[in-house]
Amino acid sequence: MIRTYFNSYHLFNEEEINQIEELSVKRSLNKLDFFMKENEICKEVGFIVSGSLRSFYTTPSGEEVTYCIHFPQHVITAYSSFITGEATQENIQAITPVELLVFPKNLILELEAQSHHWTKFLKTIAEEQYIALEKRIFQLQKTSAKEKYMDLLTNHPEYIQQIPLQYLASYLGITQRHLSRIRKEITF
Repeated sequence: MIRTYFNSYHLFNEEEINQIEELSVKRSLNKLDFFMKENEICKEVGFIVSGSLRSFYTTPSGEEVTYCIHFPQHVITAYSSFITGEATQENIQAITPVELLVFPKNLILELEAQSHHWTKFLKTIAEEQYIALEKRIFQLQKTSAKEKYMDLLTNHPEYIQQIPLQYLASYLGITQRHLSRIRKEITF
């Protein structure tokens, strides 16, 4: 799976991909385990092999706000903390049991020093993160909760049932009651 992911960027040769596979560390998370916690410094990147995670922050009143849901074949990290070396404000938590391949930051920096392919890859990942963030901002500001729900159903139907209602409602920016009404409206 990770081989397919890295091949999709058309940057790495076989030797580099073999090196990536050999250097990755397998990690399992149980449901509700954390990949990253608020106030920690992020020193690694994870590749999701299976399962799903959510990124959330906690408001001053203690409410957890889910702003991103991560699915297999995606890279996860507390990106700003990873770049700056400062403590993160986000939490990344398993929604389901998760299998990851993890790469420590120092390894990524070593690989980048060895090959310009990594520099190009990291630039591409940064661009993808920016685009995803921009898309999410526009989605929150311009799209109805029903449209956001339909987008999830269209793009990740196999996972939609795995996401607990409270996280899904938070991600959509609505109450669980409103989400239940939307789900009843949609018939297939």
